Amino acid sequence: FGLEPRRIDGLWGVLTQPFLHESYGHLASESLPLVAIGWVLLLSGMRAWLTVSAAVVVLGGALTWLVAPSGLIVGSSGVVFGWMGYLLARAYFSRRWQWILAAIGVLVFFGTYLGSLLPSFDKHASWQSHVCSFAVGIGVAALLHPRAASQRSERPVVS
Repeated sequence: FGLEPRRIDGLWGVLTQPFLHESYGHLASESLPLVAIGWVLLLSGMRAWLTVSAAVVVLGGALTWLVAPSGLIVGSSGVVFGWMGYLLARAYFSRRWQWILAAIGVLVFFGTYLGSLLPSFDKHASWQSHVCSFAVGIGVAALLHPRAASQRSERPVVS
């Protein structure tokens, strides 16, 4: 029931991938980041959490389905990376102190996870899922928190 790239019968995995794990050890290793980063995202409200989560699961999963090599992909790490991408990009785009501090906190505790965005020959980790979901998280942040550059150019000039 996991995601099987470029197979029509593997498309169900786009929705089921985050809920399936290879073993109890796999589930346990992803539980702390899932709960902690999900909680930080949930601090911004249920609507933001649902929007980001749905986009990361559906779009991140669909992109992974398109680009990953053949094999079965399971696990919630894609969701975690999508949330991280959103939280980091939201701090950059919104430039609000509360979101910057949240992003710094995520980096302090989970910054080493960013190394999993690099290509790897480890058969047990789909770096493609991490990268696709991270990119979707950044895209959602860009859409939900556009930079205010246009507002600055519309202000009247006072001399």
